[in-house]
Amino acid sequence: MHKKTFFSFIPAAILCVGLLTGNCQNKNANKNQRDKEGFTSIFDGKTLKGWEGDPKYWRVEEGALVGEITPTTLLKTNSFIIWRGGTPADFEFKGSFKITTDGNTGINYRSEQLTDIPFALKGYQADIDGKIRYTGQNYEERGRTTLAYRGEIVTVNTQENAENPESFRANVKNNAWQARQVTGSLGKSDSLQTLIKSNDWNDFHIVVKGNRLQHYVNGVLMSDVTDKDTVNRKMSGLLGVQVHVGPPMKVQYRNLRIKQL
Repeated sequence: MHKKTFFSFIPAAILCVGLLTGNCQNKNANKNQRDKEGFTSIFDGKTLKGWEGDPKYWRVEEGALVGEITPTTLLKTNSFIIWRGGTPADFEFKGSFKITTDGNTGINYRSEQLTDIPFALKGYQADIDGKIRYTGQNYEERGRTTLAYRGEIVTVNTQENAENPESFRANVKNNAWQARQVTGSLGKSDSLQTLIKSNDWNDFHIVVKGNRLQHYVNGVLMSDVTDKDTVNRKMSGLLGVQVHVGPPMKVQYRNLRIKQL
């Protein structure tokens, strides 16, 4: 019979050099914080810890971050719940969303918070809606409006006469930035739409590196923006998710995790 030693009674996960040096606990803690791809969870599924928003519209329910508008809580301006863990510059952001048919939401990043409107963000947005008209596109909230529609590869340029404040407004027409150039296609918008599920869970993946912004839904690239507008673009900022002005709606987010590059 094999003779057991003292260490054979200790779980293998504990056996490391840190048993003697005191580093084992720290290594385990880091392992718990990051998954195998290097992503860190930013929503615990139980509380709103690390997030700030109007509790009238945001809560946690069955492991999901829930934004809801009811007939008695209709909005006058879009409202966000904002992650207070930093102002990411280059990063990848993953998670899942589910939205009701009449819902309208979005994931804002590299954004700034307005001071005159509660929980309002200005900046890039991965657009999401229940009718799947806009889901996947790149929309700049309170800014240059649509930068890329679903299926587009776009280079965004600075407007002419950028030093003139009026030139900004002149470059926004039909809810789209005119100083943008479509340089390629990812597929027809209608075809890509069929890959997004209605009233069900969809996975999103946002990849932001330098001035390139990519929005994926269910593993498929939906829009690809290279922002060369050095006057209006932002290179870092806040992260948050939105409930939009409109009819009663409900949106759920879960498994939110980030990898800063």
